[in-house]
Amino acid sequence: MKINFFLLLISLITLQSCRINSEIVYHKDAASSTVMDIDVRKFIAEMKAMSPDSLNKKEFGEMDKVPTTWTSIYELDKKEGKLKTTNPDSIKIMKKIFMKSNKENNEYAGFSLKLDHFSKSDYNALGNLSKGNQLPVDQNVFNDWDGKVLTLNTDNFNLKNIEEALRSKTTKEESQSVEGLVMMMFKQIGTTLKFDDKIKSVQGKHDWFKQIDDHTIRIEYDLKTLYDKDYKFKNSDKKIVVVTE
Repeated sequence: MKINFFLLLISLITLQSCRINSEIVYHKDAASSTVMDIDVRKFIAEMKAMSPDSLNKKEFGEMDKVPTTWTSIYELDKKEGKLKTTNPDSIKIMKKIFMKSNKENNEYAGFSLKLDHFSKSDYNALGNLSKGNQLPVDQNVFNDWDGKVLTLNTDNFNLKNIEEALRSKTTKEESQSVEGLVMMMFKQIGTTLKFDDKIKSVQGKHDWFKQIDDHTIRIEYDLKTLYDKDYKFKNSDKKIVVVTE
């Protein structure tokens, strides 16, 4: 199945000067909701300054078709006549994935992607929607959450899904240097973890992991050290356990 929105989204995140921020909210019923914001304002400004009006119209015209309100990818594909599945499980997942475009002063600013109230089985089924086109979702959505305890595998403090998304849109030669592409294209990437209940305790430490308040944790990636195999962390526990009340 081909989901055209994700092709456009993946194309956008390969642009220079991008910032990506994710927020994962952990609910009491063991589900979680995720919003990923992709900010391309700087890139758009640079492109429009360099490109003729005809190119602007061609390259950015597709972006203006994306709604500015949350719309499920099921509705988008159905509206465009591109819905190619009748599988109820696939349709269920498509109805829980939403996207919207963002504008600032009536100018294009980027995209937002939302996974609404996903259960463990929903996350397991997510991969079936992205065969051939890796979805650039935050790796941390796959950490174990049972409604009270979140167990983070710090090996997931990486950009694997984004790297795979880049590889799917580059040549074979370019894909071999995808790490360098990430360093060049992204200025900032981070994830905020929020909990419905108060955080009771945190076991484990990592340099990129910081508790902000009783309900919030922040993971801020250091892109300079992410691919430095010789870099020595002060704190780099393989597992971090967050217990809520």
